[in-house]
Amino acid sequence: MSDSIEKVAGAKLRRILEIFTTNRFMGVIVGIVFTAIIQSSSACTAMVVSFVNAGLMNLYQAAGVIIGSNLGTTVTSQLVSFNLSEIAPVILLIGVLIAMFGGKQNVKQAAGIVVGFGILFLGLKTMSDAMAGMRDNPQIVNLLASLTNPFLATLVGFILTSVIQSSSVTISIVLLMANQDLLDLPICLFIVLGCHVGACSTALLASLTGKKDAKRAALIHLWFNIIGTVITFIILMVAMDPVVAAISAISADKGRFVANAHTIIRVAEVIVLFPFSGLIVKLASICVPGEDEKIGYRESYQLKYIGEKVVFNPATAVVEVIKELDRMASLASENLNRAMNALITLDEEDIEEVYEVEKNINFLNHAITDYLVKINQSTLPIEDLKSIGALFHVVNDIERIGDHAENVADAARQRKETGVTISKQAQKELGEMLDMVNKIIQYAVDMFVHSDESHMQEIIDLEDRVDEKERELQKTHVERLTRGECTPEAGMIFSDIVSGLERVSDHATNIAFAITSEEQEQQA
Repeated sequence: MSDSIEKVAGAKLRRILEIFTTNRFMGVIVGIVFTAIIQSSSACTAMVVSFVNAGLMNLYQAAGVIIGSNLGTTVTSQLVSFNLSEIAPVILLIGVLIAMFGGKQNVKQAAGIVVGFGILFLGLKTMSDAMAGMRDNPQIVNLLASLTNPFLATLVGFILTSVIQSSSVTISIVLLMANQDLLDLPICLFIVLGCHVGACSTALLASLTGKKDAKRAALIHLWFNIIGTVITFIILMVAMDPVVAAISAISADKGRFVANAHTIIRVAEVIVLFPFSGLIVKLASICVPGEDEKIGYRESYQLKYIGEKVVFNPATAVVEVIKELDRMASLASENLNRAMNALITLDEEDIEEVYEVEKNINFLNHAITDYLVKINQSTLPIEDLKSIGALFHVVNDIERIGDHAENVADAARQRKETGVTISKQAQKELGEMLDMVNKIIQYAVDMFVHSDESHMQEIIDLEDRVDEKERELQKTHVERLTRGECTPEAGMIFSDIVSGLERVSDHATNIAFAITSEEQEQQA
């Protein structure tokens, strides 16, 4: 059910995370809503870790979302505590029918949510019925009755949740066992506390291959739960009877008791610890000191936002690819300007650097393409899955801009070796055309990275002007040749550069229109 929700709404939920986490309080609200929707605090915290890893969220914003996710996860236990097992087969049947006869992919994925919901309660009924027989088994009853040590009960909750990778599942099992009188209520409370700490294992595992800030984000989750668990543990040891009596007073049965206890403990932890979230962030930073090795956008043969050393999360994979493409586009744009400068100055260092950067661009082209193939086979959100084709085109267009920069460097080297001169007028004309091309690249990359169409008309107008400029320069070039003001060798170089710049503007325009073609594909 959680996986289907992520596929259907993952991209929209990700945008909510990006937009509404500007401060810690809003982060808490978003964390509650986000986790309540996807029914998994583990998925939420793992996504937050990957956001921090990609630089889309800072640690203070992450702290708010993580705190909120701890509260949002209680929705699952509340749902489980209601006896919906009688209608579970009906829910399951509806989901199957939608999956069989639903035409669109979105509808089929929505059917997965309904099927998952039905299976959840059908499975709980089956488990509950099976547990009913456990009451007649003296060995099981005696084993569970011997679980009277609070420390041991907390450890059991921690181990079970760490293995299962879901506190919701563990608490659901505890809830059913309490309903069957297999566990005493005080012991249930301590097992729930252990579940809270065990729930951190998913984010911790996700952060192992990430940057230091990703590790710190996972530790924020861990420290919040450890501190909250220790405080609650002490309170329970001192005042167990009043706590059990108070929660029992608002609970219809023992299952509702476990669900309500889970919610009340989480609410209390959020209220008490939220004011100290800044200190928890600092504690996590102390535990993981130092800074990551900086990878600048010009660093050779290294991926910065994707790859084996970066946290992989399907919900943020496309965002990280876009950031890597932005870096690649900056390299290609800078290299084009370096090559054009070398064409005039004939600086050998600039020429050599153009070739070296081009090798880096080619590396990024292959690495990003391979990564796109890999994530295309994973469980991406539907919206992101539809954008993969556009991303393949964008990485190819950026690589082609890099190729044109290399062509200009070849022309610069030819000029240097043969002594061909380019007139001041021709240099001025090339500079004017390059300025227009630079603007198109800037607007196009900005439009692609931020999905902002505000520069659309400017790009269209500039593209028309570049086409017109190319025709104008080719015409004046022929006139100079006719008047003998330009040698055939210089004319050939000039003509090739002008044509190359016009093609660069075409590739830049393709990058800009990638988001509009993606939207049209989604509407279709």
